[in-house]
This record gives sequence, C-alpha cells and structure tokens, in this order.
Amino acid sequence: MLRKLLEALKKLVQSSAVYDLSQLNDPLAVQIEWTPMRCGDSGFTTHKLVHVHADRVEFRPSWELKLFLGFHLFAGVLVPAAFVAIMLLVGEIGSRVVFLVLIPAVTGTLLMTIGGMIYYRHSAPIVFDRYQRHFWKGRKAPNEVLNISALKDACKLGDIHAVQLIPEYCLFNKPPYNRFELNLVLHNGRRINVIGHSNPAKLRKDAQLLARFLHVPVWDAC
Repeated sequence: MLRKLLEALKKLVQSSAVYDLSQLNDPLAVQIEWTPMRCGDSGFTTHKLVHVHADRVEFRPSWELKLFLGFHLFAGVLVPAAFVAIMLLVGEIGSRVVFLVLIPAVTGTLLMTIGGMIYYRHSAPIVFDRYQRHFWKGRKAPNEVLNISALKDACKLGDIHAVQLIPEYCLFNKPPYNRFELNLVLHNGRRINVIGHSNPAKLRKDAQLLARFLHVPVWDAC
C-alpha cells in the first residue's frame, strides 16, 4: 500500500513539471508522453556515444561501468581468498575447512554474478547505422530477423523524429537521486528508450552529437 502511494506521489511530482513545449514549434511535441520510460537504472554514467565511422555511432559501456564490474570481479575473488588466508594464519581451518571456505566462496560467486548480470544488461549493442538504415538496442540486429517489428527496441532511422531528454527523480533509491533519460521519438509518436543515467551534462552532449548524426532536433526537458 505504501509503495502504491509513493508511486502515485512520484507520478504527481513528475506530471506537475512544466515544460514550455510551444518553443519546440512542433505539434507532435504536445501529443507524446513526457514521463520517464524506465525507472531507476544506475546512479552513474553507464554509456558514452562512440563515433565508429562516418555512417555508424554506438553507445558503449563507460569506464565507470567497467570499473563497477571490475570491483565486483575483484571482490568476488578477494573475499574468499582473504578469508581462507586469515583462517590459515590464526589456525582455524582444521576439520571445518569445507564450511569455512563455502561461505566466502558463495559470497564471492554472488558478487561476481551480480556484476556480470549488470554488465551483460548494459553491454547490449546500441547502434545507429546509416548503412543499414536502422537503430537497434539489443544483441539481435534488424538484418537478423524477418520483420523488424519482432524487435522491441529497433526502428528505421528515417522514422526518428526527435531525440528526447527528460529528468526523473528516483524516489525509491537510497539515497534518492536525479536520473536523466534519452529517448527517441518516432514520427508516429512512439518512444524508444535508448539510455539513462545520472550525468545530465554528458547525456546532453551525447544527445547533441546523436541529433546531428540523425539530422533531427533535440527536445531537452532536463
């Protein structure tokens, strides 16, 4: 019940934010949603825009994300090794060796699994390719399926109308933080989430570069 009340409060706060959509001078801007498409994600920069070549740009994992993964992998190895080393030094291994090793081994495996899952999720290709004339987000490209509609996060580049930037206050995180979202707006009003993180300056810079690549405007509500 409390969570439902907080969700309602969050939606009320977000819906009360006023954006001067008239300055965009585009009727589609007042027809689409200006609320976040995803909730939470990460409190640090997860992606950066990379210019692969003249006809292709990609969002790739940032050094912050790689550092986050490296910490989990390092901790996953260090925790059991350090625990066993301490037990050897104090002479507490004995007949309880299996039990004593099992706990840190499980902890280490859990840390590595969490890091691996997070990296797998955020390392999925996010590609804008003018040669293939498509955008896709995921491990399957449009040319690998019979119908692009089978892909949830994919579209033709020619269908992209604008790049949308919107803020979100992550109320349920401890501590709460401000997150910012980059979405694609299609001609038919559909939106596709591309990325989201907590650094508005970097997100705005990437949005401008992406918009120039696509020859579309940036609708910035951040």
